[in-house]
Amino acid sequence: MAERKRWYHCRMKLDPVSLRLFVAVMEESTIAAAAAREHLAASAVSRRLADLEDALRVTLFTRSNKGTEPTAAAYALLNLARGVLNDLDGIATQMRDYGAGVRGHVRVVANISAITQFLPAQLQSFMALHPQVDVRLQEQISTAIAQSVAENAADVGILNQGHYGDRVVQLPYRTDELVLVVPREHPLARRKAARFAEVLPHDFVGAHPGSAINNQLTKAASEAGLPLRLRMQVTSYDAMCLMVAAGLGVGVMPRGSAALYKGTQPIRVVTLSEPWAQRQLVLCVRSGESLSSVARLLVDHLCAPAESPAA
Repeated sequence: MAERKRWYHCRMKLDPVSLRLFVAVMEESTIAAAAAREHLAASAVSRRLADLEDALRVTLFTRSNKGTEPTAAAYALLNLARGVLNDLDGIATQMRDYGAGVRGHVRVVANISAITQFLPAQLQSFMALHPQVDVRLQEQISTAIAQSVAENAADVGILNQGHYGDRVVQLPYRTDELVLVVPREHPLARRKAARFAEVLPHDFVGAHPGSAINNQLTKAASEAGLPLRLRMQVTSYDAMCLMVAAGLGVGVMPRGSAALYKGTQPIRVVTLSEPWAQRQLVLCVRSGESLSSVARLLVDHLCAPAESPAA
C-alpha cells in the first residue's frame, strides 16, 4: 500500500511541461540550447529538471563543470516521454479541431529520394481522401529515420532498405534507380550508360555525410580499388544539379529526382550499369500494433501499388 501511495504521489507531480523540457534538453544536448528553443531562462529549465528527478526519484543527469550528462535512466525516459507527449498532442489536436474535421495526426520522416520522387502525389491524394488527418513530414537520412521511428519520435519512416536493428519493422514501398548526372559538355555526356569504374577518375559532387548514396559510392569505389574524388557535399538534389551544371563534378541521384531538374539545368543523365543502382525503398514502423488508426490509414495508402512507374 505504501508503495502504491508513493507511485501515486510521483504521478501527480509529473506534468507535460517538465516532460517537454526534458525532451528538449535531451535533443539539444545542453540546458542553455533547450532553454533558447523553448524561450525560457536556463535557470527555469534547470529547476524543472530537478523537480522531475524528485518526482521520479531517479537521477536523470550527472552535473559537473563541463555541463550535464544524461544517465541510463534519462535515455529510458526519453522514449516514454515522447510517447506521452505525442498522445497528448493528439488529444489536443483532435479536440481543438474537431469541429473542422481534423481528428488525428501522423509524424512522418523520409529521405530525400522518397520526398522528391513519390511523396508529393501520394500525400496529396491521401489528404484529399482524409482531410481530417494532419500529416507532419520531416526529411532525414536513412539511419536517422530508423532511429526516430524506433525512439517514437516519428510514427512512420520511409528509407532505403537495410539493416537497422530489430526495433523497427520494414514494409516494401517503392523501387528507384540511381543514375549519373553530368554537365552537358562532359566527356560522358554522350554516353547512354557507363560503369562506375569509368566515372571514378572524375570529381564528384556528393550528398550530405551519412546519406545512403554517399555510403554506396564509397563502398563501390573501395571495391573497385580506386579513390572516390569527393570534391564537395550538398544537402539537396537541386543543389547537386546546380553544382554539376557549373562543371564542379558529377553526381549520383535517383532517376526520378534527376528528371525534375533535367529540363531546367544544362545537365545530362547517364545510366549506371551496376546492380546496386537498382534500390528498394521501404516503410518502417515500430510495429503494426503501435500504429494509431490514422497512421495505419496512411501506411495502407503509401503501400498501395503505384499506378505507373512515375506515380
